[in-house]
Amino acid sequence: MKKTFYLFTIIFAAMSYTSCANASKKEAAPEQTAEQAPAAAQDEWITLFDGTGFDGWRGYGRTDMPKAWTIEDGALKINGSGQGEAGAKDGGDIIFDRKFKNFELTFEWKVSKGGNSGIFYLAQEVQGDPIWKSSPEYQILDNVNHVDAKLGKSGNRQSASLYDLIPAVPQNSKPYGEWNTGSIIVFKGTVLHTQNGENVVEYHLWTDDWKKMIEGSKFKGWENFINAGGENREGFIGLQDHGDDVWYRNIKIKILD
Repeated sequence: MKKTFYLFTIIFAAMSYTSCANASKKEAAPEQTAEQAPAAAQDEWITLFDGTGFDGWRGYGRTDMPKAWTIEDGALKINGSGQGEAGAKDGGDIIFDRKFKNFELTFEWKVSKGGNSGIFYLAQEVQGDPIWKSSPEYQILDNVNHVDAKLGKSGNRQSASLYDLIPAVPQNSKPYGEWNTGSIIVFKGTVLHTQNGENVVEYHLWTDDWKKMIEGSKFKGWENFINAGGENREGFIGLQDHGDDVWYRNIKIKILD
């Protein structure tokens, strides 16, 4: 009888312990899920440049990375030649070796005094043609010290503008040597540029208004530009070597397909 009693006591104690343990697990589960939720949201972003290496990047029209592009203090830097666009001995524009269709691209940038560069999107790699013949460009510029800021029409060559087509309004860039934030959103033909937290450009690709605007610009007759993104309406992200020292960091993209 004593053996039976002791056995019953042990079984009861074990059941009570298991029940308490399960209850603890059930109570802990919501906290674990809550902790995991932010990580899941962050996973939606793809890092294109993490500050440590050139993974995924190469020169436009080539398979390697031009030596004029280096990493400095966690930033991707084009070491300017002082000789204008792509004038460096081993410079030139670079692209991330994957095409994107609908996306949100975020980044930070700063320029040297009088610095000029640009971010290309929906670019095609056409043999014999520079990248800007097929790609819209988010302008990167020192608006105070570079002559381009005074050219074009109504400021459409200043920073964050759709280069030489639509001016960024408001124009809220920071002086050379200071970091700016920016983003480019492309979604089913609608394009948005932001600069330092404000929407500054909006337009719509492949529409009659788009074609009319191109017809009245220096891009007139450039079929690859008019049909940006090509048949599949997708293309490369590119960074421009315009001969000046320019830095980029925290380059990330979210796919919106």
